[in-house]
Amino acid sequence: MEEIKNGHTGRQKNVEEQVQDGFSVGDSGYKVMDRGGRIRCSFQDMGVNTRQTMAHVKNAKTGSSGIPVKIITNLFGLWLPKDWQLYQYRVEFSPELESRRLRLALLYSHPKFQLKAKAFDGATLFLTEKLESHVTELSCETRRGETVKITVTLIHQLPPSSPACIQVLNIIFKKILKKLSMYQIGRNFYNPSDPIEIPQHKLTLWPGFAVSVGHFESRVMLCADVSHKVLRNENVLEFMTSIYNSVDMARVAETCEKELLGLIVLTRYNNKTYRIDDIEWSVKPTDTFQKRDGTQISYEDYYKQQYDITVTDLNQPMLVSQLKTKRGSGSVEPRVALLVPEFCFLTGLSSRATSDFRLMKDLAQETHLTPQSRQQRLSRLADSIQSTSSVIFIITQLYLMLGGQSDSVPEDLDRALHAVADWLRQNRLKLNPAKTIMPMSAGDWFRDMRNAKVMGAVPLENWLVVYSNRNAELAHNLMQCLRRVGGPMGFHVEYPKVLQVQEGPLAFVRALRQHVNPELQLVLCVLPQSQKDSYDAIKKYLTLEHPVPSQCVLARTLSKQGMMMSVATKIAMQIICKLGGELWAVDIPLKSLMVVGIDINKDAVSKSSVVGFVASTNVKLSRWFSRCVLQKSGTNVADCLKICLEGALSHWQKCNGHFPARIIVYRDGVGDGQLKMVVDYEVPQLLSVLSECSPAHRPKLSVIVVRKRCLLRFFTEANNSLQNPPIGTVIDTEATRPEWYDFFLISQLARQGTVNPTHYNVVYDDNGLKPEHMQRLTYKTCHLYYNWTGLIRVPAPCQYANKLTFLVGQSIHQEPSLELTDKLFYL
Repeated sequence: MEEIKNGHTGRQKNVEEQVQDGFSVGDSGYKVMDRGGRIRCSFQDMGVNTRQTMAHVKNAKTGSSGIPVKIITNLFGLWLPKDWQLYQYRVEFSPELESRRLRLALLYSHPKFQLKAKAFDGATLFLTEKLESHVTELSCETRRGETVKITVTLIHQLPPSSPACIQVLNIIFKKILKKLSMYQIGRNFYNPSDPIEIPQHKLTLWPGFAVSVGHFESRVMLCADVSHKVLRNENVLEFMTSIYNSVDMARVAETCEKELLGLIVLTRYNNKTYRIDDIEWSVKPTDTFQKRDGTQISYEDYYKQQYDITVTDLNQPMLVSQLKTKRGSGSVEPRVALLVPEFCFLTGLSSRATSDFRLMKDLAQETHLTPQSRQQRLSRLADSIQSTSSVIFIITQLYLMLGGQSDSVPEDLDRALHAVADWLRQNRLKLNPAKTIMPMSAGDWFRDMRNAKVMGAVPLENWLVVYSNRNAELAHNLMQCLRRVGGPMGFHVEYPKVLQVQEGPLAFVRALRQHVNPELQLVLCVLPQSQKDSYDAIKKYLTLEHPVPSQCVLARTLSKQGMMMSVATKIAMQIICKLGGELWAVDIPLKSLMVVGIDINKDAVSKSSVVGFVASTNVKLSRWFSRCVLQKSGTNVADCLKICLEGALSHWQKCNGHFPARIIVYRDGVGDGQLKMVVDYEVPQLLSVLSECSPAHRPKLSVIVVRKRCLLRFFTEANNSLQNPPIGTVIDTEATRPEWYDFFLISQLARQGTVNPTHYNVVYDDNGLKPEHMQRLTYKTCHLYYNWTGLIRVPAPCQYANKLTFLVGQSIHQEPSLELTDKLFYL
């Protein structure tokens, strides 16, 4: 068990180490707790039962059309005895003991509980076996010889599907993975003894697993997926030394703090991760701190005695990590860990690394597993669980049996799960009133677009091109290519006004201040290099001070041999959208339908919430209203939906002469434990706007929570091997939740590795659409993202909202001008 000694992290070696995890469930509502007393967010969602409020899906929520496909999942059946229950007890100590650690140690060491499967947080005890008496009185002694009376009272008997039981099983499987010599980092578990080295990029991968127990449609199952932890073979001291050697002495501290604060590091001596919150430049490894016994010891000596490692640089500063532990229900007591940079290794990838094509390609070779390889690793995990003696002992205590992946689905799964693999053939792309095309590829139609007229384009007649001295030739080549590709697309491009500027981060903005006027349709900047400050300054000026759609392109992008026409085609499509044009559409049977996408991100500077709200403004879902609002709070709760929806409805009425008959909202960016917040706080904001409409014109509303991150994976069998399911596959049974109106959709073409399904949870619905119609509509909206000529993982308005919040949160840090609301200026 970890403790903090005057700002330093140490380890206490005594009987209390056996207490690995604890949790608590209240007498009502079952507030599930994790280690340290924190409410586990993922289990707060379990109490949200939205399906019972929707009469049209109360009895059945599955679609009835499509081609049946047999699906294999990464779910493992957990077989419990028919009468299995979890028993919840209240535990009282006399005399009362303030120390939670002491309470845990006394109960866990008592002979009455030593051989029982249990979980205890200091006040509430859970057992899988019922004690003989309703009230059990025990006694024990502390190390000092003091007698303590323990009273254990039964207060609840809980079924396997209850949140408390689900949390017990999750804690048990955490213990199981630890028994398999894995270390917990974040939520997942990794095996440092089997590393994967990528020496050419100085990276190490720790293979591991993400596991979660949940109650699915018919029973409790374990979901397991492969995970990798990326470690850099570079410690923080080496990183700081490289900064010291590359910047002026006066800027070393500032640069180190800018680069390091907020990063996660791993201390390999105990395989724990910490967040760097500050750098204590005045503290050195030779400084001392006070131990629990009151003696003083230097950090250098402590590491030598505790971990047998030697500090080589005695002048390095110390890293500060702020830790918090919630003790009981009282106040949050801050704790500080001081870490030696030499022993801290950076995790994850820097922005520079993620932009390195070769690095990401080499990393993908190891992390993007094929369905067959993924299934083999999961099978090895299941075999290890069922063959390790210490794990078998734990499972036996629970009367639990773990099934295989083939056991996790019923024999008639080919009937129960359905896939609509032929939707794309029905979803022809409409380019203009006279032409509809069938894409050559199900998930990518870039080639189809090169010689086809788009649905609607505004002529580009008054625009400005700005470039630096050395990129004049590239800029002129781009202008010629834009005119050439624009003709076949039906996009008329006139010659622009050109402006040549000197090199320098502020040269572009100075030129824009002198030459931008309200009549300009577009400003195109050819940037000499990737400088965030220069890009941000351009975007700020053209979205805040003088709102004009803008397009920035790097000179190196234009200098790629043989790629100019392809690059020009993509830029032309972006410009068409930024001018208010339309590229393509799909057939939408529902008329007078508004589709909305909502996403929330954090502002990189102020850490406030950035809410993106994008709504369709025509029946073809090809024109969009975009609004972005900055909230002072840094939470993922949107409290500006009323003003956003009012603006969208006003814009719709202006374009169509009436209100939409239906509104379907896709809410992205919802984290674990926030489902109730959407239902109780955000949905009422939307309904309050609609209640102001007259009953005859009040639109019907549906709200769907979209989650891109989920552990579930789906495979199909072909030629004695596992493969990704076809695009358009829908899973709406067995792997879904009985209390939700939810489904999984695979709308993305995975060229490498295993496809990631997207989870959709309809939390409010008075439209009353059949489940298959809701699924089909959702699939259609995944075709309408104009920045990618293919299918995407989420509905187009969600991706538009994400792009909008990214631009605001990373570059302009203010709400964009309302003059740009009818244009996709952020693509």
